[in-house]
Amino acid sequence: MPSDCITYQNSGYFTKLMMDYLDEKSELKTFYNHFPTIENFKTQIEEKNFNFNDNNNFKREILASELEKQYLNFEVSKTTLNNIKLLNNTNTFTITTGHQLNLFTGPLYFLYKIVSTINLCKQLKKEFPENNFVPIYWMATEDHDFEEINYFNYKEKVFRWNRESFGPVGRLSTEGLDKVFDLFSKEIGTSNNAKFLKNLFENAYLKHSNLADATRFLANELFQNEGLVIIDGDSIELKKLFIPFVKKELLEQTSFKKVTEINELLKDYFIQVNPREINLFYIKDNLRERIIFEDGIYKVNNTTIQFSESEILSELENHPEKFSPNVILRPLYQEVILPNLCYIGGGGELAYWLELKSNFEENNVTFPMLLLRNSVVLTTQKQTEKADKLELFWSDLFSKQRDLVDVKTKEFSQFTIDFSEQKEHLKKQFEKLYTIANQTDKSFIGAVKSQEIKQIKGLENLEKRLLKAEKRIHSEKLDRIVSLQNELFPNQSLQERKANFSEFYLEFGNTLIEELLTELNPLSQEFKIITL
Repeated sequence: MPSDCITYQNSGYFTKLMMDYLDEKSELKTFYNHFPTIENFKTQIEEKNFNFNDNNNFKREILASELEKQYLNFEVSKTTLNNIKLLNNTNTFTITTGHQLNLFTGPLYFLYKIVSTINLCKQLKKEFPENNFVPIYWMATEDHDFEEINYFNYKEKVFRWNRESFGPVGRLSTEGLDKVFDLFSKEIGTSNNAKFLKNLFENAYLKHSNLADATRFLANELFQNEGLVIIDGDSIELKKLFIPFVKKELLEQTSFKKVTEINELLKDYFIQVNPREINLFYIKDNLRERIIFEDGIYKVNNTTIQFSESEILSELENHPEKFSPNVILRPLYQEVILPNLCYIGGGGELAYWLELKSNFEENNVTFPMLLLRNSVVLTTQKQTEKADKLELFWSDLFSKQRDLVDVKTKEFSQFTIDFSEQKEHLKKQFEKLYTIANQTDKSFIGAVKSQEIKQIKGLENLEKRLLKAEKRIHSEKLDRIVSLQNELFPNQSLQERKANFSEFYLEFGNTLIEELLTELNPLSQEFKIITL
């Protein structure tokens, strides 16, 4: 293939907001701190160093201590353990990505997020050797959107975990996943790579009691040698650090005011999330409901639980673990407890982060750099050879399928399937007729116009019929193109949003992870094509 990447802007899969952000359009610069370049990280380090270290040294001790507790019953690499210890040091910073607790990692981009985070830490260490950089995976353990995470795709089959869930998904029992395991095991065969996948699933989900621990085990196994540190924010000790910010949210509704103002400025773009008056949930094992303020009383939606102002502040002091930030406040919570420099996420995530900077400023918390995660299309050698034989560019395969077929038909045809020249010639002929019409009875102008429209339409129909006829002649080659695109873009959407890593691991084993770690450059703005 002529190229192994395509820019995000030319891929056709990113919103105008993301393209304008990547292009560093001036109208967006007030919505972020520093654009993610190696040079700008120096300034970000200085800002975070002042804001985090000089005022909050005790946070590092609590963070490291809590992470050690969270890893107590896990077999952890020396690199990860060392990274946790390094968080005690004022010259250590984090690069963070976050993700839901999708069953068996969910779509492929789970891997791309984490690899982007790991690789950026490596790049920064080379550039700033006097500092340490720790890759963080923030597990979205307090989410409750179970229907978004309770399945994964393997080839054309969906493996779904059917059960009810009402509270934070991280606390959810793994009961019932033995049935998913049995079905998946039968599907993938008995090769060595299949045995690895079976052991991975079994050890993660059948030997851990809740979804948070299962996900930690899974991510730790896949990236055990890379020093990845996995954090669960559903923690009493970490929530204690966030108490002042929760109190401010309850009493002043700051985030609602600030984000609403920003959204008004961003109204020409699609607004990713809208704030609530109070952006907090009240949670227990089987409960996650919004806190609302009505008639001077704090109420937990869809329950009979309610508090006066003094009562809810007392509840916050005594049980901070029951207060859970929503999508608007979770980023603030993350940046309060981590010495973080940069958040790595997908386009949708960065879109809502761009709404938040003024709320961070109001709370005197340094806003992190925002980096669009790596995007990848995985292809096999056989698929790449097919594309070569069909004379395809990668940009062709990113096209809409109808456009791709039309363009390739015109390329394959011995005729020029474009009647623009004939239409232009026809229009010139009618210009002469209009000159005559204007010198005679006015009713003749209408007849000329009607005939012009009819003949132009006739040429357009002939063009369509010729294109259709040529499609039939070249149908075999076109069918192969469509088939290849469908393999790489299932359901005409991005592979990374549909396929699960197991489909590729079964065939290529750990080469999959190794290739990602080798090939992905987190600071490039390119959709990477990786041939396995």
